Amino acid sequence: MNAIEISRPGEPEVLQPTRRARPEPQAGEVLIRVSASGVNRPDVLQRKGAYPPPPGASDLPGLEVAGVIASGDEAALAAAGLAMGQRVCALVAGGGYAEYVTAPVGQCLPVPDGYTDVQAAALPETFFTVWSNVFDRARLQAGETLLIQGGTSGIGVTAIQLAKAFGATVIATAGSDDKCEACRALGADHAINYRSHDFAAEALHMTGGRGVDVVLDMVAGDYVAREVSCLAEDGRLVIIAVQGGVKAGFDAGLVLRRRLVITGSTLRPRPVAFKAAIAAALRARVWPLLSAGTVKPVIHSTWPAAQAAQAHALMESNQHIGKIVLTW
Repeated sequence: MNAIEISRPGEPEVLQPTRRARPEPQAGEVLIRVSASGVNRPDVLQRKGAYPPPPGASDLPGLEVAGVIASGDEAALAAAGLAMGQRVCALVAGGGYAEYVTAPVGQCLPVPDGYTDVQAAALPETFFTVWSNVFDRARLQAGETLLIQGGTSGIGVTAIQLAKAFGATVIATAGSDDKCEACRALGADHAINYRSHDFAAEALHMTGGRGVDVVLDMVAGDYVAREVSCLAEDGRLVIIAVQGGVKAGFDAGLVLRRRLVITGSTLRPRPVAFKAAIAAALRARVWPLLSAGTVKPVIHSTWPAAQAAQAHALMESNQHIGKIVLTW
């Protein structure tokens, strides 16, 4: 099969076309003939040598795909309500930048009604991540307020739409006025240009001084202190990336007085059963919203897989709004 490999740690040009043996599905797995592969920040980190794949995972980058089930465990498929030859999208622990990839049956979901494979490939990584962190870990409820850092990222556009669909008020941050307008167009109630405004002060003002109930943070670093300062009583801060650095100082007194929770998670190394539970929740709660058009993926651009280096350069430029997808 054709694939894109990381020839050595480095800049985007280290992503090179290669030929690899087609993987073989094991018990509880399927082989997917890939039509489209999503591009995500962890792929960039892996390319730079900063995010190695977990034990047993492919060394090829790529955490989400869409395509057709070509072979695999038919009993497991039947138990999951899927079938051989069906179009699916899947979350994988690696290997997504290839014409074929294996995936646990529990991490496969049917392509929503009316969706192309490009649209479907843009779903798993962000939807699994947002559901697990915003709704499971942070327990966002209808009527609460969610602050999303990086509202035009793949995670951000997903979090805005899901939070609104489930009845929350949404405040999103972005790095330009145009991106703030894009956040509002997706349903955000408020958007803050973090380059020209103090997001913590603005969030407090927008909530009448009460603060926000949940913060979804991909920055960490010096953002943490400001996020703690704008959380309401019993607020929850969820850190899912550390683009601003791993060190953070904050007012622990506020954590005590306001009964705050600071948590975080990474999805890639979690067990199959954990990810399968998220998939089941998505299929029950979110897939009907996708099929109805209430929630939708936002695709910034598609690239032939051979141009994966250009796709990575675009992601690192931060000029995109929504998802970047490779096609095969």
